[in-house]
Amino acid sequence: MSKLPAITAAQCRAARAFLGWSQKRLVKASGVGLSAIVAFEHGGSRCVSRETVAELRGVLEEAGLDFISLSGGVGVLFREA
Repeated sequence: MSKLPAITAAQCRAARAFLGWSQKRLVKASGVGLSAIVAFEHGGSRCVSRETVAELRGVLEEAGLDFISLSGGVGVLFREA
């Protein structure tokens, strides 16, 4: 089980937008099914397992993104080289 904190559905959508990835591209990169990605992005983490969310986060981080918590919410940043 991953020790990574969960990401939100909004962070997942924003991460895909930063990368220019469709949901189908995320399926290819992560091995997570399209229905699970759609469910997560529309209904949040209550719709999928923690392992699925951790897999999505890991793939998006490997693509160069960082997920952050802010006092007013959460965000996504490109990692500095």
